[in-house]
Amino acid sequence: MRIIPAIDIINGQCVRLSKGDYTTKKVYNENPLEIAKQFEAHGIEHLHLVDLDGAKASHIVNHKVLETIATKTKLKIDFGGGLKTDDDLRIAFESGAKQITGGSIAVKKPEVFKNWLSKFGSDKIILGADANNEKIAISGWLEESDEELIPFVQNYLNEGVSYVICTDIAKDGMLEGPSFDLYKKMLSQLPNIKLIASGGISTFDELPKLATLGCEGTIVGKAIYEHKISLKQLENYIVSGN
Repeated sequence: MRIIPAIDIINGQCVRLSKGDYTTKKVYNENPLEIAKQFEAHGIEHLHLVDLDGAKASHIVNHKVLETIATKTKLKIDFGGGLKTDDDLRIAFESGAKQITGGSIAVKKPEVFKNWLSKFGSDKIILGADANNEKIAISGWLEESDEELIPFVQNYLNEGVSYVICTDIAKDGMLEGPSFDLYKKMLSQLPNIKLIASGGISTFDELPKLATLGCEGTIVGKAIYEHKISLKQLENYIVSGN
């Protein structure tokens, strides 16, 4: 299972929110590159970079941060937050993103998202399926849609999606543990999904459990910044081949 640390960006700074609430913003580092280099130094190969300003503005904002990390590390970056147009994707890929994550766009403008899938391929386009009470949430989690999580994801698997990041918003940033039951349900009902678990990771012991369930990757955020999980633990996990 891939370990994918998260860096969330507001005003060029590395921050974390609780349950996606912008008023809970906590700045962890004013230099995201510094954090990214720490990850790389501990054998981590992947990074989940979220443009929270972009999510609010509905267009890419922090592409310079993406470009800086992409040019000064070898991390494979998946980038999300506010990507709405072909031009947003062009900027993201030109700035060094290996993959992009589309969430709200897949709900509000499915034809645009499907076009991205056919244009760039399923290896480059990740479906962001963020849920609250198994309903899809959009616009940086500021809105809840009427879309049911599992049928929504199934529809996109039928369209060729492979990678799906699922965050249970109720868990995100709360350090109370991930939604094991939700992921188990998704993996049993959605064959062929490459499921990336996100939200709520609080202890190292939760990672092997997610791997056993069949998750392809896990995004770890606040647990790293609050020193609940050490980079050394993640390094040992990676080196040992999980």
